[in-house]
Amino acid sequence: MSSSEVLDRLAAVIESRKPASGGDPQRSYVARLLHKGPDAFLKKIGEEACETVMAAKDCDHGGDRSRLVGEVADLWFHSMIALAHYGLGPADVVAELARREGLGGLQEKAMRAIGESDSSAA
Repeated sequence: MSSSEVLDRLAAVIESRKPASGGDPQRSYVARLLHKGPDAFLKKIGEEACETVMAAKDCDHGGDRSRLVGEVADLWFHSMIALAHYGLGPADVVAELARREGLGGLQEKAMRAIGESDSSAA
């Protein structure tokens, strides 16, 4: 199974757990986070991002690399909950990565900075 198929299946499960889709906050972790609102799942994203950084730093000192994989999985999972809340999904992220493909990182960052300064002038 491809990685995009796994992400699509996970996105479908997250969609099915939305309270509007009948997700029960008493029986589903995803439904509970979505029911509590953005502060709940955004806090989890922040926690998972910190844990990802710590696991990566541990890898620099001989730590278990599988811990890093697990933390990134947690970060992706909670990020997918945020995407679903805002009506987005993995395909939107993949499309953005595809749009950036072939651009150098510094070039892409400079293009974003130009766009941000244009929008702040409006």
